[in-house]
Amino acid sequence: MTQTVWLFDLDNTLHNASFAAFRMIDHSMNAYIERELQVSAQEANRLRRHYWLRYGATVLGLERHHGVNPMHFLNHTHILPGLEDRVRSHAHDCAALKRLPGRKIILTNAPASYTERVLAALGIARYFDGVIAVDQMRVCGKLRPKPDARLFRHLLARLRVPASRCVLVEDTLAHQKVARGLGMRTVWMQRWLKQNSHGPEVGVYLHRKPGYVCARIRSLQHLHREL
Repeated sequence: MTQTVWLFDLDNTLHNASFAAFRMIDHSMNAYIERELQVSAQEANRLRRHYWLRYGATVLGLERHHGVNPMHFLNHTHILPGLEDRVRSHAHDCAALKRLPGRKIILTNAPASYTERVLAALGIARYFDGVIAVDQMRVCGKLRPKPDARLFRHLLARLRVPASRCVLVEDTLAHQKVARGLGMRTVWMQRWLKQNSHGPEVGVYLHRKPGYVCARIRSLQHLHREL
């Protein structure tokens, strides 16, 4: 039987990005947009949020409507001095990842440089078989970050695994909805959602479980119990 492939999101799934990282990233993105597009601080903030809500990633809107180079944007907005000192980890997460059977891969819309720094700060990089960051999310030459179905299809083919043997562990419901529609199993990580003032899940009823969510967890230890 084909072994299970676990696809783990990074921010607010493996660490509490709401604690500091999201605020740092938002500030850095606003500064970049204000500087590169020559707009006001208020307009930069509006564009960042608008494109994120419309496309699932601010970078897509900036590329499509303003000709911004995606990698230039991502690399410059994720420098984040002092990030490592603000990343929070938990010993029980390390133990849970170590015990979890199957292949484990990071699948994040963040750039690889940022992802590697966070994983190193958390001390969990050794538990993963690979990292697929936004830098590697091009399909037919176009950037296709989560929740683009074309990315998920391409990923399944690349990993040579049927969708039914793939589990997406995420805090973002929109990503899970697309993945489940393709036949993947989905796990909704809720640990930090109440503190997350950035995500689309703000204000949702965490005790409810949409039909496309296979399981809800508040700790990685619960993956063994739920699936």
